[in-house]
Amino acid sequence: MRRLLLRLVFALALPAVLVTVWWLASDGSTAVYWPPLRTILKAFPDVWTPERLRTDVRPSVLRLAGGYATAAVAGIALGTVIGSYRRVRAVCEPVLEFLRAVPPPVLVPVIMLFAGIGDTMKVVVIASGCVWPVLLNTVEGVRAVDQVMAETARSYGITGMARLRSVVLPSASPQIFAGLRQALSIGIILMVISEMFAASNGLGFTIVQFQRGFAIPDMWTGILLLGLLGFVLSVLFRLLERRVLGWYHGLRASTRRSP
Repeated sequence: MRRLLLRLVFALALPAVLVTVWWLASDGSTAVYWPPLRTILKAFPDVWTPERLRTDVRPSVLRLAGGYATAAVAGIALGTVIGSYRRVRAVCEPVLEFLRAVPPPVLVPVIMLFAGIGDTMKVVVIASGCVWPVLLNTVEGVRAVDQVMAETARSYGITGMARLRSVVLPSASPQIFAGLRQALSIGIILMVISEMFAASNGLGFTIVQFQRGFAIPDMWTGILLLGLLGFVLSVLFRLLERRVLGWYHGLRASTRRSP
């Protein structure tokens, strides 16, 4: 219990300090684009009503979930194949490096030509950016599988899908989750960017509408809500990671404790 309280204090200490600094720094502000924090917090419940959460926040979360899940499945599947076979990796590596260097926001107009301006376009934009950290981390994780473990599995006749399930993916899972964590932050950014193009709802659309209507405190409430959404998703991801990779974190803890 004491350890949990200490972790909670450490997790909340820096946000509390930053909010305090923001409150004090903006307290006497009369600038149009830099309203006091108390004004933003006062406007927050009036702007983000249950109805607006349903019409703007829920579509954004669903698009993010769709694009992120697509990128996770595609990245892990392709990364496993590319990382497992040297010849496939040699053929695909130049193309992957070329595509990875293209910023996903630049592809938004191109994706709009093929996918239209609906939710499909936004999901594809999110997936096109999230797939790279998952793919590349999976490739490196698969390549780093312990050779002794691989040879032991081969000597016991563990091949094919059994080898993939029991040796390759468990060994690569810490690095795969590192890629998934990076992809989550990229997905939130692309979610907002995609909703700034030909959208009629969503967090990105709403924030831009507030900015265009010079509703600056309302715009800041959207930015604040976006940050809270990112924080909540990060906490949920960490809990999932702790549950799935409990064996890995336990192994690391035991290694640190050993003399």
